[in-house]
Amino acid sequence: MSKESISHFIDEIEKVLLSSSQESSKEKNYGIIESYKDGVLEIRGLQNLKMGEVVKVKDVDVDALVLSLEKDVSYAVVLKSSSELKEGLFVESNGITLSLNVSEGVIGRVIDPLGQPLDGKDEIKIGKRYAHEKIAPGVMTRKSVHQPVQTGILAIDSLIPIGRGQRELIIGDRQTGKTTVAIDTILNQHDQNMKCVYVAIGQREGRVRQVYETLKANGAMDYTTIVSAPASSAAALQFLAPYAGVSIAEYFCDKGEDVLIIYDDLSKHAVAYREMSLLLRRPPGREAYPGDVFYLHSRLLERAVKLNEKYGGGSITALPIIETQAGDVSAYIPTNVISITDGQMFLETNLFNKGIRPAINVGISVSRVGGAAQTKLIKKLSGRIKLDLAQYYELEAFSQFASDLDEGTLKALRRGERVVEALKQKQQSPYSLWEEAVVIYAVTNGYLDKYEKSEVTTKISQLLAFVELKGKDMIEKIMKDKELTDEIAELLKNNIEEFLK
Repeated sequence: MSKESISHFIDEIEKVLLSSSQESSKEKNYGIIESYKDGVLEIRGLQNLKMGEVVKVKDVDVDALVLSLEKDVSYAVVLKSSSELKEGLFVESNGITLSLNVSEGVIGRVIDPLGQPLDGKDEIKIGKRYAHEKIAPGVMTRKSVHQPVQTGILAIDSLIPIGRGQRELIIGDRQTGKTTVAIDTILNQHDQNMKCVYVAIGQREGRVRQVYETLKANGAMDYTTIVSAPASSAAALQFLAPYAGVSIAEYFCDKGEDVLIIYDDLSKHAVAYREMSLLLRRPPGREAYPGDVFYLHSRLLERAVKLNEKYGGGSITALPIIETQAGDVSAYIPTNVISITDGQMFLETNLFNKGIRPAINVGISVSRVGGAAQTKLIKKLSGRIKLDLAQYYELEAFSQFASDLDEGTLKALRRGERVVEALKQKQQSPYSLWEEAVVIYAVTNGYLDKYEKSEVTTKISQLLAFVELKGKDMIEKIMKDKELTDEIAELLKNNIEEFLK
C-alpha cells in the first residue's frame, strides 16, 4: 500500500472517530431518571455534569440542582415538586449553573430563592442574572471596616457597635428577641442610605407576613427585599435562600451602595442542608451534620465585604441569626458560626424574663471591629457606660450576701441599676443618634441617680421629648458634627439641667 493511500485511510478513520465522538457527546446531553424518591433524582447517562448545575426534566418542566457526582450516576435535588415526576423520564443538561434575576424592581418585594414573586404582584422586571454561588471578593478588593451601621438600639451602638462590611452574629435561645433586634435595625436604616435584605429560612408563613406588615407599616419596605423559603417549602429552597439573598445584596454592592442582610436563621439552614445531605447518602458527622456544613456557612458569610474605592466602595453587612438550645453555645453549628463571624450578640433568656429588653448579655457579647467604625460621639460617651456596667455586675454578685455595704459600693450599684434601665428599649422604636447621645450623657453623668429605678424609663422619654422641643440647635449640631466637641458637651449639660429644673 502506498504512503498516499495510508494517509488517506488514517484521515478517513479520524473523521469517523470525530463524528462518533460528537454524536456520543450529543447523546451525553441527555440522561434518564433511574429513581426518584424524597425529592432526589438519581440520574444515569449524563457524563459531563458539573456540581451546582441545573438540569431540566423533559416533558414535565421541572428543574433540579446537581449536588452529588459519582462515577456512573449523579444525584440532583428537585427545586419544584411535581406529581408527574417518575422513573424513566429524560433529563436534559444545558451547562447552566443556578442564578436569579436581580434588578431595582426587587426592592419592596417578597420573593422565593429562585427570584419568583410571592406577594401576588407583577413579575419582577428583567435585570442582571446573578449566580447563587460566587467566590467572595479577594483581599486586594477589600477595605478595612470604618463606617458605622446605626442600629438605633442603644445597647448595641454603645457597647457592641457594628460597622459596614462586618459580620455580627445574633445568638440566643428561642423567644429571646433575636428577630426583633434584626427588624429594629432595618427600621433604623430609613435615613441611613442603606438597602436591606431579610432572608427568612424555614419560618412560618404567618411569621414572614408579620415581618412584612411591620416593615411596611414603618415605611421600611421602600428599601427592603424579603427572600422567603417557608417551613412548608422543599429543603432545597431553604438551602438556597441565603445564597439568593446575598446575590441580591451583591447587585446593589456592585453599584457602590451599602447593604444590610439578615439571615433568619442559619440553624434552620443547617438543618435543611443536613436533610438534603442524608437523602444524598452523605456520611453524617458530628450531631449528624455532614462535615462540609462549616464550609457551607463560611463561603456564605465571607461574601460580606467592604469594598475599596477602586471597586466602587460598596458594602454588605451580614447579621446571621443562630438559635441555641438551653444556651449551649458549644454545640456544633453555634461554634462554627461564632468562629466565622466578627463578633456576637448573645441574647439571654434570664435577662429577657427579668424584663431587660433587648436581653443582650454584655459580658459575653463582643464586636471585633465595630469600635473602629463607631461614631466618634458615641465612642467618647459610651466609655463610661462599659465601666459602670462592669462594676455593677461585679458588685451585684457578692452584694446579695453582704448585710451592710459602704457608700462607694452602694453608689456603684445604684448607678449600674440606672444604666441597665437606660439600656432598655421598646421594640420598633429605635433611637436616632442625638437621642442616644442624650440618654448616655444623662445616665453616665449621674443625672438619673436621684430617681427610683422604676422611674428611669419614664424620665428618659420625658427628657427626649423636652430636648426635641427645646434643643433643636443641639440636635442639628449633633447630627451634623457627630463628634463630642466642648460646645456639644455644654449643650447636652445645659439641656438636661434645664429639664431637671
